[in-house]
Amino acid sequence: MRRDGAEAEIAPPDVVLDDILVLRAGDQIAADGAVVSTRGLQVDESMLTGESDAVDKRPGDEVLSGSIVVAGEGAVQVNRVGADSYANRFAGEAKRFSLIASELRSSVDKVLTWVGWLIGPVGLLVLNAQMMVAGGWAEAWQNGGWEQAVVNTVAALTAMIPLGLVLMTSIAFAVGAAKLASRKVLVNELPAVEGLARVDVICLDKTGTLTAGEIAFDAAQELDGAAEGWRDVLAWYGAAPDANATAQCLREPFPVAAPVEPAASIGFSSARKWSAVSFPNTGTWVLGAPEMVFGDTATDASTELGAAVTEKASAGRRTLVLGHAPGILSDEDVAQERLPEGLVPALVVTFRERVRPDAAKTLAYFREQGVGIRIISGDNPRTVAAIAREVGLVVADGFDARGLPAEQELMADVLEQHQVFGRVTPEQKKNMVTALQSRGHTVAMTGDGVNDALAIKTADIGIAMNSGAAATKAVSRLVLLDGQFSHLPDVVAEGRQVIANIERVSMLFLNKTVYATGLAILFGVLVMEFPFLPRQLSITDGLTIGIPAFFLALMPNAQRYVPGFLKRSLSFAIPAGIIVAVSLTLYTRGAQALEVPEDALRTGATIILAVVGIWILAVLSRPLNRYKVLVIGAMFIALVVVFTVPLATEFFVLVDPGRDAAYLIAITTVLTILAIEGVRFFHRRYVARQLAG
Repeated sequence: MRRDGAEAEIAPPDVVLDDILVLRAGDQIAADGAVVSTRGLQVDESMLTGESDAVDKRPGDEVLSGSIVVAGEGAVQVNRVGADSYANRFAGEAKRFSLIASELRSSVDKVLTWVGWLIGPVGLLVLNAQMMVAGGWAEAWQNGGWEQAVVNTVAALTAMIPLGLVLMTSIAFAVGAAKLASRKVLVNELPAVEGLARVDVICLDKTGTLTAGEIAFDAAQELDGAAEGWRDVLAWYGAAPDANATAQCLREPFPVAAPVEPAASIGFSSARKWSAVSFPNTGTWVLGAPEMVFGDTATDASTELGAAVTEKASAGRRTLVLGHAPGILSDEDVAQERLPEGLVPALVVTFRERVRPDAAKTLAYFREQGVGIRIISGDNPRTVAAIAREVGLVVADGFDARGLPAEQELMADVLEQHQVFGRVTPEQKKNMVTALQSRGHTVAMTGDGVNDALAIKTADIGIAMNSGAAATKAVSRLVLLDGQFSHLPDVVAEGRQVIANIERVSMLFLNKTVYATGLAILFGVLVMEFPFLPRQLSITDGLTIGIPAFFLALMPNAQRYVPGFLKRSLSFAIPAGIIVAVSLTLYTRGAQALEVPEDALRTGATIILAVVGIWILAVLSRPLNRYKVLVIGAMFIALVVVFTVPLATEFFVLVDPGRDAAYLIAITTVLTILAIEGVRFFHRRYVARQLAG
């Protein structure tokens, strides 16, 4: 840094406005500023703008903090520091808190809200009925009957609450997150486990996501009459001390056999886009952009050079030409940075970005699953399209985002018609995600640079590479710790398991909520004594719902996600719950008509609810396998123990219901099970229609 005319090294936090930063190759820019002077200055801004090519900087151009100098040198006057810098403004906006959209969480919240509104009025209805059964409000207060009325009311209300549904959902998310962590996928927010399974459009940043964020040598095509010695020349360019990122890619394919001292050289300039070197025995060689070295000839497809350049450029390759002249650069040529006389094209050199080896396979998986793919990049549209073809997408050319309409509706139309977009700004990335969401899509966005942070934050599921910017990882829902794109199918599989299993488990809990609410209302309206003690309901809660639900929630399940989780769950739970409530009400009426003692009546109701609960558990577990049969069998054995072991029967107040009540229990149980099977038959047909679309 230069301050008050003197150069000194200072820490980035100490940089202030109007300081002059002296930049050289390899430096990371500490603050935003304007270029004052330059000598071939090239800056890599890919982490900020998405543009993978190094950007030439001229006096007056803006440079951004966080970008890296890859070639040349220059001086920059600081005009923005701290929170005002480009990167920090992005990071600040990205830090705004927002919860991930989760269908499971929102559905459970809805159920709890409904139950919360019902508990008050239903509680008053039940309490009134129990007080009336105890002889009326006045007499119940005098003879102590109000105590049993309150116990019965508490039993009715607690049964209405799906106590374990929130716990089971959280456990399923947590176990899923732990599994993904073992596969090098960090889950920043638990519902993200579910999220990717719901995604129907995935937006991919090219640089750092589909590609490794670096270029590599591709090929060297000799032209007619190419001079000998070009391999040694490329080796010299790769090993040169001031070699830029592109030239450095030549080091591996063209190692230096023996060091050669050039007779003269002209360094690379971003303004003229070529460099030259002369060797005593082989003449002068010029490496640079084809159109800057050979003019219109390089773009004329009728010439050998033009045809080669056009073909390579159409394939998305970065193309340079190596020209040869027999003479040696004169001092005047070097001083005026002039091309040598007699220059002829000898070689077309191409470079490509390194595509992640797992990208094509992963994108093929998403296409098979019906997930739409959009590749969004700040790079050249033609280059982005070439990378897209390399990873298996069938596309012609990329859409230049500079032509994207600003209106969300029109932008959404373009996004529905095209898959590949280039020259996309960070703000456009965010707007593109929002436009897709406006069409009802659940959108995932992957990226690694600060330029991706806003889009990742806005997307339903944001996915960052661990090698990416800290701000991007902080706002993402998932982080691929080892940068392996191939982990995403694992996330989808885990999310599907969570959604499908919680849907099954929710039917158990919601069925209980429905029949408990139905019993409370029916017994309140009919002014009947509630047929359960709270401890008796804990039998069915634990052995037919709570414990088996824990195992069912963690079982393998690869069913594809279809929207409508709560609607499908309620389509079984409501009719099944109503049937159970009506059956228990009719049983209670019948038992009262037979003058069955109170403890025997409650025991009979508990038996009916336990057996029907086990049957519902078996119905919702279909198709059965060994694991499920083991769980259901264990619950059934536990119920038998509860109803036969004296210590348990004494604690739960279970007695012999008697012969007449036993017949009534058997008939009620069989009819209820048959009705449940009917509900399941129609429910399966309804679900099948939904899954078929």
